[in-house]
Amino acid sequence: MSHSYDHQAENHNVGALDDIALYDGVRTKRVLAFFIDYAIVLALCVPMAVLVFFIGIFTLGLGFFLYPILFLLVAIPYIGMSMGGPNQATPGMRMMGIRLARLDGHPVDFMLAVVHGVLFWALNAVLTPFILLATLVLDRKQTVHDWLLGTVVVRG
Repeated sequence: MSHSYDHQAENHNVGALDDIALYDGVRTKRVLAFFIDYAIVLALCVPMAVLVFFIGIFTLGLGFFLYPILFLLVAIPYIGMSMGGPNQATPGMRMMGIRLARLDGHPVDFMLAVVHGVLFWALNAVLTPFILLATLVLDRKQTVHDWLLGTVVVRG
């Protein structure tokens, strides 16, 4: 009996995400949010670089091998904790008034947020312009990684 209730709740949420007003201006806000978040991550890399320097000294040089992955060490927790947190949005997304939502109605968790970010970077490296062109064709102005993960970005 509870299974049918869960199915009805999921269908109710999907219907709520069909409102066209939720997607008004999302594409532009999403691009602007990306630039804001990118600047924040780069700014957070500065104190992390100092920390890695001291780790490198204390580990007799082994810590310096963290420099090539420094951006990932900052970006992955940043994305996971912000998009996977209670606001379901990075600080840049919150500034733009948008958030990430799952089509099945469940909240976005840390792992889904990280996979969302990693897929964004991987697909962007391969399909650079086409990742945004997908928003012109797919329902709910989804990008390719949104479509693959069953997520959507809506106005918050």
